[in-house]
Amino acid sequence: MIITYLGKQFFKIQQGDMVIAMNPISKDSKSGAKVSRFGADIVFSTTNHPDYNGVETVTYGEKEPFAITGPGDYEVKDVFVRGLISDAEISGKKYINTIYSFTIDGINICFLGALSNEKLLAEAREAIGNVDVLFVPIGGEGMVDAHIAYKVATSLEPGIIIPMDYGDDQKKDALKIFLKEGGEEKSDPQEKLTLKKKDLDGKDGDIVVLKFT
Repeated sequence: MIITYLGKQFFKIQQGDMVIAMNPISKDSKSGAKVSRFGADIVFSTTNHPDYNGVETVTYGEKEPFAITGPGDYEVKDVFVRGLISDAEISGKKYINTIYSFTIDGINICFLGALSNEKLLAEAREAIGNVDVLFVPIGGEGMVDAHIAYKVATSLEPGIIIPMDYGDDQKKDALKIFLKEGGEEKSDPQEKLTLKKKDLDGKDGDIVVLKFT
């Protein structure tokens, strides 16, 4: 599995020939983040907001992705997905946020999206289950801030934590604060994360920072 970061909450996950896009940035986004285009097989959108719902940007050439845009259970290309409802608040406006939990190549992934409420519903926490790789927003401005994000992340006991959504449009020094919470101030950003199940052995809340590409 190869994970690359494209800004905000936009990630590209590639496993063999399958490409997954997480929260692609729409061309209508006013965040100032770069809009990247590629063809995806599956696209996830946690929140119906231009920063996170750019399904059109990963519809490219002959590839039209299967779009997952809200709570529920899904199965596509042998990937079973569970979408769990939560809250988001962006620029003072309330939104539905979907937490996604799914497994690829034996690796359990949880993507928290634009989470604004640290009190995950008990049933959501149970449904999430074991987490190998957790994507968590840390920038605040309606979403959980760096301090709370670390608390939420460690409560799910993931092997690897990938912070997201900490750009210029979010609270200052969010990444620095988050790394300090985790005792990893000297964590060097990686161009991409290449991961196999065996690589998770011994991982316990390790923070991996990915560069914007």
